[in-house]
Amino acid sequence: MAFSPLRLAAALSALEPGWQSAGFCVAFSGGLDSSALLHAMSGLCDSNAGLGLRAVHVDHGLQTAAAAWAEACAAFCQAHNCPLTILRLGLDPAPGASVEAEARDARYAALAGILKAGEWLLTAHHRDDQMETVLIQLLRGAGVSGLAAMPARARLGAGWHGRPLLGFDRAELAAYAEQQGLSWVADPSNSATRYDRGWLRAKVLPQLRARWPQAAATVARSASHLAQATRLLAALAESDAAGLIDDGRLSIAGLRLLPRERQVNLLRFWIRAQGLGAPSAARFESILDDLIEARADAEPVVRWEAGELRRYRERLYAMHPLEQPPAGDLRFDPQAPHGVELGSGLGRIALASSDQGGIDPDRARELVIRFRAGGESLRPHPGRPRKRLKKLCQEAGIVPWMRERLPLLCVGTRLLAVGDLWIDADQAVAPGTPALRPVWSGRPQLR
Repeated sequence: MAFSPLRLAAALSALEPGWQSAGFCVAFSGGLDSSALLHAMSGLCDSNAGLGLRAVHVDHGLQTAAAAWAEACAAFCQAHNCPLTILRLGLDPAPGASVEAEARDARYAALAGILKAGEWLLTAHHRDDQMETVLIQLLRGAGVSGLAAMPARARLGAGWHGRPLLGFDRAELAAYAEQQGLSWVADPSNSATRYDRGWLRAKVLPQLRARWPQAAATVARSASHLAQATRLLAALAESDAAGLIDDGRLSIAGLRLLPRERQVNLLRFWIRAQGLGAPSAARFESILDDLIEARADAEPVVRWEAGELRRYRERLYAMHPLEQPPAGDLRFDPQAPHGVELGSGLGRIALASSDQGGIDPDRARELVIRFRAGGESLRPHPGRPRKRLKKLCQEAGIVPWMRERLPLLCVGTRLLAVGDLWIDADQAVAPGTPALRPVWSGRPQLR
Protein backbone atom coordinates (compact mmCIF):
# COMPACT_ATOMS: atom_id res chain seq x y z
CA MET A 1 0.00 0.00 0.00
CA ALA A 2 1.23 3.51 -0.86
CA PHE A 3 1.83 6.23 1.72
CA SER A 4 -1.28 8.31 2.40
CA PRO A 5 -2.91 10.33 5.19
CA LEU A 6 -4.94 7.23 6.03
CA ARG A 7 -1.81 5.12 6.54
CA LEU A 8 -0.22 7.98 8.50
CA ALA A 9 -3.29 7.99 10.76
CA ALA A 10 -2.71 4.29 11.49
CA ALA A 11 0.93 5.03 12.37
CA LEU A 12 -0.15 7.89 14.66
CA SER A 13 -2.61 5.56 16.41
CA ALA A 14 0.31 3.27 17.28
CA LEU A 15 2.14 6.23 18.82
CA GLU A 16 -0.79 7.92 20.54
CA PRO A 17 -4.23 6.24 20.64
CA GLY A 18 -5.87 9.63 21.25
CA TRP A 19 -4.01 11.37 18.43
CA GLN A 20 -7.19 12.95 17.00
CA SER A 21 -7.21 15.46 19.88
CA ALA A 22 -3.45 15.73 20.46
CA GLY A 23 -1.06 18.56 19.60
CA PHE A 24 1.63 17.97 16.98
CA CYS A 25 4.64 20.01 15.88
CA VAL A 26 6.28 18.83 12.66
CA ALA A 27 10.03 19.35 12.35
CA PHE A 28 9.98 20.85 8.85
CA SER A 29 13.25 21.11 6.93
CA GLY A 30 11.50 21.77 3.62
CA GLY A 31 12.95 18.58 2.16
CA LEU A 32 11.00 15.80 0.49
CA ASP A 33 10.41 13.67 3.60
CA SER A 34 9.17 16.39 5.95
CA SER A 35 7.13 17.97 3.14
CA ALA A 36 5.27 14.70 2.63
CA LEU A 37 4.75 14.35 6.38
CA LEU A 38 3.49 17.91 6.87
CA HIS A 39 1.19 17.72 3.83
CA ALA A 40 -0.36 14.46 5.05
CA MET A 41 -0.75 15.85 8.58
CA SER A 42 -2.47 18.90 7.13
CA GLY A 43 -4.90 16.56 5.36
CA LEU A 44 -5.67 14.83 8.66
CA CYS A 45 -6.45 18.22 10.24
CA ASP A 46 -9.18 18.75 7.65
CA SER A 47 -11.05 15.67 8.90
CA ASN A 48 -10.15 15.91 12.61
CA ALA A 49 -11.19 19.24 14.09
CA GLY A 50 -9.57 18.53 17.48
CA LEU A 51 -6.13 17.88 15.99
CA GLY A 52 -3.56 20.60 16.73
CA LEU A 53 -0.81 21.16 14.17
CA ARG A 54 2.10 23.55 13.78
CA ALA A 55 5.54 23.35 12.18
CA VAL A 56 9.03 24.40 13.19
CA HIS A 57 11.99 24.99 10.89
CA VAL A 58 15.54 24.95 12.26
CA ASP A 59 18.13 27.13 10.54
CA HIS A 60 21.50 25.88 11.79
CA GLY A 61 23.35 28.75 10.11
CA LEU A 62 25.62 26.33 8.24
CA GLN A 63 24.35 26.73 4.65
CA THR A 64 24.47 29.75 2.35
CA ALA A 65 21.00 28.84 1.06
CA ALA A 66 19.48 28.74 4.57
CA ALA A 67 17.51 31.98 4.15
CA ALA A 68 15.97 30.76 0.89
CA TRP A 69 15.02 27.44 2.51
CA ALA A 70 13.32 29.24 5.39
CA GLU A 71 11.34 31.32 2.89
CA ALA A 72 10.30 28.17 1.02
CA CYS A 73 9.14 26.59 4.29
CA ALA A 74 7.14 29.71 5.17
CA ALA A 75 5.43 29.67 1.75
CA PHE A 76 4.59 25.95 2.06
CA CYS A 77 3.10 26.42 5.54
CA GLN A 78 1.12 29.47 4.46
CA ALA A 79 -0.34 27.51 1.54
CA HIS A 80 -1.44 24.75 3.91
CA ASN A 81 -2.67 27.05 6.69
CA CYS A 82 -0.10 25.75 9.19
CA PRO A 83 1.61 28.06 11.73
CA LEU A 84 5.40 28.04 11.39
CA THR A 85 8.16 28.87 13.89
CA ILE A 86 11.70 29.42 12.60
CA LEU A 87 14.57 28.74 15.00
CA ARG A 88 17.92 30.27 14.01
CA LEU A 89 20.86 28.67 15.82
CA GLY A 90 23.88 30.33 14.21
CA LEU A 91 26.21 27.38 14.83
CA ASP A 92 29.95 27.78 14.43
CA PRO A 93 31.53 24.33 14.92
CA ALA A 94 35.10 24.31 16.18
CA PRO A 95 37.79 22.94 13.85
CA GLY A 96 37.84 19.15 14.05
CA ALA A 97 34.40 18.93 15.65
CA SER A 98 31.72 16.68 14.17
CA VAL A 99 29.41 19.05 12.30
CA GLU A 100 26.73 16.36 12.09
CA ALA A 101 26.79 15.64 15.82
CA GLU A 102 26.93 19.28 16.89
CA ALA A 103 24.08 20.24 14.58
CA ARG A 104 21.95 17.30 15.76
CA ASP A 105 22.52 18.04 19.46
CA ALA A 106 21.81 21.75 19.05
CA ARG A 107 18.72 21.05 16.93
CA TYR A 108 17.11 18.69 19.42
CA ALA A 109 17.95 20.95 22.35
CA ALA A 110 16.20 23.83 20.58
CA LEU A 111 13.22 21.68 19.59
CA ALA A 112 12.85 20.32 23.12
CA GLY A 113 12.78 23.88 24.40
CA ILE A 114 9.73 24.91 22.38
CA LEU A 115 7.55 21.84 22.98
CA LYS A 116 4.44 22.39 25.05
CA ALA A 117 3.44 19.96 27.78
CA GLY A 118 2.26 16.72 26.16
CA GLU A 119 2.88 17.99 22.62
CA TRP A 120 4.37 15.66 20.01
CA LEU A 121 7.36 16.61 17.88
CA LEU A 122 7.11 14.60 14.65
CA THR A 123 10.20 14.01 12.55
CA ALA A 124 10.17 12.45 9.09
CA HIS A 125 12.71 9.66 9.69
CA HIS A 126 11.77 6.70 7.51
CA ARG A 127 12.84 3.11 7.00
CA ASP A 128 15.88 4.00 4.87
CA ASP A 129 17.08 6.38 7.58
CA GLN A 130 16.71 3.56 10.07
CA MET A 131 18.89 1.28 7.95
CA GLU A 132 21.58 3.97 7.73
CA THR A 133 21.50 4.41 11.49
CA VAL A 134 21.86 0.68 12.15
CA LEU A 135 24.82 0.42 9.76
CA ILE A 136 26.57 3.44 11.26
CA GLN A 137 26.05 2.13 14.79
CA LEU A 138 27.27 -1.31 13.77
CA LEU A 139 30.47 0.17 12.31
CA ARG A 140 31.00 2.14 15.53
CA GLY A 141 30.81 -1.04 17.60
CA ALA A 142 27.55 -0.11 19.33
CA GLY A 143 25.83 -2.46 21.72
CA VAL A 144 22.24 -3.68 21.79
CA SER A 145 20.80 -0.26 22.62
CA GLY A 146 22.71 1.48 19.82
CA LEU A 147 21.77 -1.14 17.24
CA ALA A 148 18.11 -0.73 18.20
CA ALA A 149 18.56 2.57 16.33
CA MET A 150 15.80 5.18 16.38
CA PRO A 151 12.74 4.51 18.54
CA ALA A 152 9.27 5.29 17.22
CA ARG A 153 8.54 7.33 20.35
CA ALA A 154 10.61 8.88 23.13
CA ARG A 155 10.37 11.61 25.72
CA LEU A 156 11.56 15.04 24.61
CA GLY A 157 11.41 18.13 26.79
CA ALA A 158 7.89 18.59 28.12
CA GLY A 159 6.43 16.42 25.36
CA TRP A 160 7.21 13.50 23.09
CA HIS A 161 9.28 12.79 20.00
CA GLY A 162 7.47 10.62 17.45
CA ARG A 163 8.72 9.06 14.23
CA PRO A 164 5.54 7.90 12.45
CA LEU A 165 7.27 7.22 9.11
CA LEU A 166 9.62 4.43 10.22
CA GLY A 167 7.36 1.93 8.50
CA PHE A 168 7.68 3.65 5.09
CA ASP A 169 10.43 3.70 2.48
CA ARG A 170 11.68 6.97 1.04
CA ALA A 171 10.43 5.83 -2.38
CA GLU A 172 6.87 5.71 -1.00
CA LEU A 173 7.19 9.26 0.32
CA ALA A 174 8.63 10.43 -3.02
CA ALA A 175 5.73 8.86 -4.92
CA TYR A 176 3.25 10.59 -2.61
CA ALA A 177 4.97 13.98 -2.95
CA GLU A 178 4.99 13.72 -6.74
CA GLN A 179 1.36 12.59 -6.86
CA GLN A 180 0.33 15.59 -4.74
CA GLY A 181 2.41 17.98 -6.82
CA LEU A 182 4.55 19.07 -3.88
CA SER A 183 7.76 21.03 -4.25
CA TRP A 184 10.66 20.76 -1.83
CA VAL A 185 14.20 21.96 -1.25
CA ALA A 186 17.29 19.79 -1.61
CA ASP A 187 20.06 20.00 0.99
CA PRO A 188 23.36 19.09 -0.73
CA SER A 189 24.89 18.07 2.61
CA ASN A 190 22.54 15.06 2.70
CA SER A 191 24.50 13.45 -0.13
CA ALA A 192 27.95 14.89 0.67
CA THR A 193 30.34 11.95 0.89
CA ARG A 194 32.51 13.65 3.53
CA TYR A 195 29.74 12.79 6.01
CA ASP A 196 29.15 9.18 7.04
CA ARG A 197 25.49 9.11 6.03
CA GLY A 198 26.18 10.76 2.69
CA TRP A 199 28.94 8.25 1.95
CA LEU A 200 26.63 5.34 2.79
CA ARG A 201 23.88 6.77 0.57
CA ALA A 202 26.19 7.29 -2.37
CA LYS A 203 28.56 4.31 -2.13
CA VAL A 204 26.98 1.48 -0.16
CA LEU A 205 23.19 1.54 -0.06
CA PRO A 206 22.62 1.40 -3.85
CA GLN A 207 24.61 -1.83 -4.02
CA LEU A 208 22.85 -3.26 -0.97
CA ARG A 209 19.46 -2.56 -2.50
CA ALA A 210 20.53 -4.03 -5.82
CA ARG A 211 21.51 -7.27 -4.11
CA TRP A 212 18.79 -7.26 -1.41
CA PRO A 213 15.79 -5.13 -2.54
CA GLN A 214 14.11 -5.55 0.86
CA ALA A 215 17.23 -4.55 2.81
CA ALA A 216 15.64 -1.54 4.51
CA ALA A 217 12.65 -3.56 5.74
CA THR A 218 14.89 -6.42 6.89
CA VAL A 219 17.29 -4.17 8.78
CA ALA A 220 14.37 -2.30 10.34
CA ARG A 221 12.98 -5.62 11.54
CA SER A 222 16.32 -6.45 13.16
CA ALA A 223 16.35 -3.03 14.82
CA SER A 224 12.87 -3.76 16.19
CA HIS A 225 14.10 -7.06 17.67
CA LEU A 226 17.03 -5.25 19.28
CA ALA A 227 14.71 -2.57 20.65
CA GLN A 228 12.70 -5.34 22.32
CA ALA A 229 15.92 -6.79 23.76
CA THR A 230 16.84 -3.32 25.03
CA ARG A 231 13.53 -3.05 26.87
CA LEU A 232 14.08 -6.46 28.46
CA LEU A 233 17.59 -5.47 29.57
CA ALA A 234 16.19 -2.25 31.04
CA ALA A 235 13.55 -4.24 32.94
CA LEU A 236 16.26 -6.57 34.28
CA ALA A 237 18.40 -3.60 35.34
CA GLU A 238 15.43 -1.99 37.07
CA SER A 239 14.83 -5.22 38.95
CA ASP A 240 18.51 -5.51 39.91
CA ALA A 241 18.51 -1.86 41.03
CA ALA A 242 15.80 -2.44 43.64
CA GLY A 243 17.35 -1.71 47.02
CA LEU A 244 20.74 -0.83 45.51
CA ILE A 245 20.09 2.80 44.55
CA ASP A 246 19.56 5.41 47.25
CA ASP A 247 19.25 9.10 46.38
CA GLY A 248 21.02 8.43 43.08
CA ARG A 249 23.89 6.54 44.75
CA LEU A 250 24.65 2.93 43.82
CA SER A 251 25.62 0.37 46.45
CA ILE A 252 28.94 -1.30 45.66
CA ALA A 253 28.22 -4.22 48.01
CA GLY A 254 24.98 -4.96 46.18
CA LEU A 255 26.60 -4.55 42.77
CA ARG A 256 29.25 -7.13 43.66
CA LEU A 257 26.54 -9.76 44.19
CA LEU A 258 25.57 -9.69 40.50
CA PRO A 259 27.27 -11.55 37.64
CA ARG A 260 29.60 -9.32 35.63
CA GLU A 261 27.23 -8.99 32.64
CA ARG A 262 24.44 -7.79 34.92
CA GLN A 263 26.83 -5.43 36.68
CA VAL A 264 27.52 -3.73 33.34
CA ASN A 265 23.82 -3.72 32.47
CA LEU A 266 22.90 -2.12 35.81
CA LEU A 267 25.71 0.43 35.56
CA ARG A 268 24.59 1.42 32.07
CA PHE A 269 20.97 1.78 33.26
CA TRP A 270 21.99 3.81 36.33
CA ILE A 271 24.34 6.14 34.44
CA ARG A 272 21.64 6.85 31.86
CA ALA A 273 19.18 7.60 34.67
CA GLN A 274 21.59 10.27 35.93
CA GLY A 275 21.30 12.02 32.55
CA LEU A 276 24.81 11.10 31.42
CA GLY A 277 25.96 9.62 28.12
CA ALA A 278 27.25 6.07 28.48
CA PRO A 279 31.02 5.48 28.65
CA SER A 280 32.81 3.14 26.27
CA ALA A 281 33.17 -0.59 26.86
CA ALA A 282 36.77 0.00 27.98
CA ARG A 283 35.56 2.54 30.58
CA PHE A 284 33.08 -0.01 31.93
CA GLU A 285 35.98 -2.40 32.42
CA SER A 286 37.80 0.34 34.36
CA ILE A 287 34.72 0.92 36.51
CA LEU A 288 34.50 -2.75 37.41
CA ASP A 289 38.21 -3.43 37.85
CA ASP A 290 39.64 -0.14 39.14
CA LEU A 291 36.76 1.68 40.81
CA ILE A 292 34.74 -1.09 42.44
CA GLU A 293 37.71 -3.22 43.46
CA ALA A 294 39.79 -0.33 44.81
CA ARG A 295 40.81 -0.24 48.48
CA ALA A 296 38.09 0.85 50.87
CA ASP A 297 40.07 3.99 51.82
CA ALA A 298 40.87 4.94 48.22
CA GLU A 299 39.19 7.78 46.34
CA PRO A 300 39.30 6.53 42.73
CA VAL A 301 37.60 8.19 39.78
CA VAL A 302 36.80 7.02 36.24
CA ARG A 303 36.24 9.78 33.70
CA TRP A 304 34.85 9.92 30.19
CA GLU A 305 33.69 12.75 27.96
CA ALA A 306 30.12 12.95 29.29
CA GLY A 307 30.74 12.34 32.98
CA GLU A 308 32.66 10.70 35.75
CA LEU A 309 32.15 8.09 38.46
CA ARG A 310 33.51 8.41 41.98
CA ARG A 311 33.40 6.21 45.06
CA TYR A 312 32.87 7.05 48.73
CA ARG A 313 31.83 4.88 51.67
CA GLU A 314 30.92 1.87 49.51
CA ARG A 315 28.72 3.87 47.16
CA LEU A 316 29.18 5.00 43.58
CA TYR A 317 28.33 8.53 42.47
CA ALA A 318 27.75 9.49 38.83
CA MET A 319 28.05 13.14 37.82
CA HIS A 320 28.92 15.57 35.09
CA PRO A 321 32.65 16.33 34.89
CA LEU A 322 33.64 18.49 37.86
CA GLU A 323 35.19 21.87 37.26
CA GLN A 324 37.65 23.59 39.53
CA PRO A 325 36.04 26.04 41.97
CA PRO A 326 36.41 29.73 41.09
CA ALA A 327 39.75 31.32 41.96
CA GLY A 328 39.66 34.46 44.06
CA ASP A 329 36.87 36.04 46.09
CA LEU A 330 33.31 36.50 44.85
CA ARG A 331 31.72 39.74 46.00
CA PHE A 332 28.35 39.34 47.70
CA ASP A 333 25.57 41.81 47.01
CA PRO A 334 22.89 41.23 49.70
CA GLN A 335 20.44 43.30 47.63
CA ALA A 336 20.67 40.98 44.63
CA PRO A 337 17.37 39.05 44.64
CA HIS A 338 18.91 35.82 43.36
CA GLY A 339 22.20 36.00 45.23
CA VAL A 340 25.61 35.14 43.85
CA GLU A 341 26.18 32.73 40.97
CA LEU A 342 29.06 30.50 42.08
CA GLY A 343 29.94 29.11 38.65
CA SER A 344 31.61 25.75 37.99
CA GLY A 345 28.24 24.00 38.30
CA LEU A 346 27.99 24.87 42.00
CA GLY A 347 24.67 26.73 41.94
CA ARG A 348 24.11 30.03 43.73
CA ILE A 349 24.06 31.47 47.24
CA ALA A 350 21.41 33.92 48.41
CA LEU A 351 20.45 35.34 51.82
CA ALA A 352 16.97 34.95 53.30
CA SER A 353 15.53 36.85 56.25
CA SER A 354 15.19 34.78 59.43
CA ASP A 355 14.30 35.19 63.11
CA GLN A 356 16.01 31.89 63.98
CA GLY A 357 19.47 33.37 64.22
CA GLY A 358 22.09 33.78 61.54
CA ILE A 359 24.28 36.46 59.98
CA ASP A 360 24.01 40.05 61.19
CA PRO A 361 22.44 42.05 58.31
CA ASP A 362 24.92 44.88 58.93
CA ARG A 363 27.82 42.50 58.24
CA ALA A 364 26.21 41.11 55.09
CA ARG A 365 27.38 44.16 53.16
CA GLU A 366 30.99 43.07 53.75
CA LEU A 367 30.51 39.44 52.76
CA VAL A 368 32.72 37.71 50.21
CA ILE A 369 32.61 34.11 49.09
CA ARG A 370 35.80 32.09 48.80
CA PHE A 371 36.71 28.43 48.73
CA ARG A 372 38.80 26.29 51.06
CA ALA A 373 42.47 26.93 51.50
CA GLY A 374 42.79 24.51 54.43
CA GLY A 375 42.82 25.00 58.21
CA GLU A 376 39.39 26.67 58.44
CA SER A 377 37.38 26.12 61.63
CA LEU A 378 34.14 27.26 63.24
CA ARG A 379 31.85 26.60 66.20
CA PRO A 380 28.71 24.95 64.79
CA HIS A 381 26.78 25.10 68.09
CA PRO A 382 26.91 27.59 70.99
CA GLY A 383 28.79 26.28 74.02
CA ARG A 384 30.47 23.48 72.08
CA PRO A 385 34.07 23.27 70.90
CA ARG A 386 35.28 24.76 67.64
CA LYS A 387 35.96 22.19 64.97
CA ARG A 388 38.08 22.04 61.89
CA LEU A 389 36.02 22.21 58.72
CA LYS A 390 37.73 19.01 57.60
CA LYS A 391 36.41 17.22 60.71
CA LEU A 392 32.91 18.63 60.27
CA CYS A 393 32.80 17.40 56.67
CA GLN A 394 33.93 13.92 57.72
CA GLU A 395 31.29 13.72 60.47
CA ALA A 396 28.56 14.95 58.11
CA GLY A 397 29.54 12.52 55.35
CA ILE A 398 30.30 15.26 52.82
CA VAL A 399 31.85 13.54 49.81
CA PRO A 400 35.58 14.36 49.55
CA TRP A 401 35.39 15.96 46.09
CA MET A 402 32.86 18.53 47.28
CA ARG A 403 34.81 19.65 50.34
CA GLU A 404 37.05 22.00 48.37
CA ARG A 405 33.97 23.25 46.51
CA LEU A 406 32.01 24.36 49.59
CA PRO A 407 31.34 28.12 49.40
CA LEU A 408 32.71 29.90 52.48
CA LEU A 409 30.96 33.14 53.49
CA CYS A 410 33.57 35.41 55.03
CA VAL A 411 34.07 38.92 56.34
CA GLY A 412 37.74 39.73 56.07
CA THR A 413 39.57 36.69 57.44
CA ARG A 414 36.63 35.54 59.57
CA LEU A 415 34.57 32.55 58.43
CA LEU A 416 30.87 33.23 59.12
CA ALA A 417 29.18 30.33 57.34
CA VAL A 418 29.79 27.32 55.10
CA GLY A 419 27.13 27.33 52.39
CA ASP A 420 23.84 26.65 54.15
CA LEU A 421 25.38 23.85 56.21
CA TRP A 422 26.89 25.63 59.22
CA ILE A 423 26.98 29.13 60.69
CA ASP A 424 29.74 29.98 63.16
CA ALA A 425 28.03 30.43 66.52
CA ASP A 426 30.72 32.93 67.54
CA GLN A 427 29.72 35.20 64.62
CA ALA A 428 25.95 34.64 64.62
CA VAL A 429 23.20 36.81 66.08
CA ALA A 430 20.82 35.17 68.53
CA PRO A 431 17.37 33.82 67.62
CA GLY A 432 14.66 36.44 67.82
CA THR A 433 16.96 39.09 66.32
CA PRO A 434 16.64 40.06 62.64
CA ALA A 435 19.15 37.95 60.75
CA LEU A 436 20.03 36.50 57.37
CA ARG A 437 20.57 32.83 56.63
CA PRO A 438 22.33 31.46 53.54
CA VAL A 439 20.25 29.55 50.99
CA TRP A 440 22.29 27.41 48.61
CA SER A 441 20.23 26.47 45.54
CA GLY A 442 21.22 24.26 42.63
CA ARG A 443 24.03 22.71 44.58
CA PRO A 444 25.55 19.36 43.57
CA GLN A 445 25.06 16.26 45.69
CA LEU A 446 27.01 16.61 48.92
CA ARG A 447 26.46 13.24 50.60
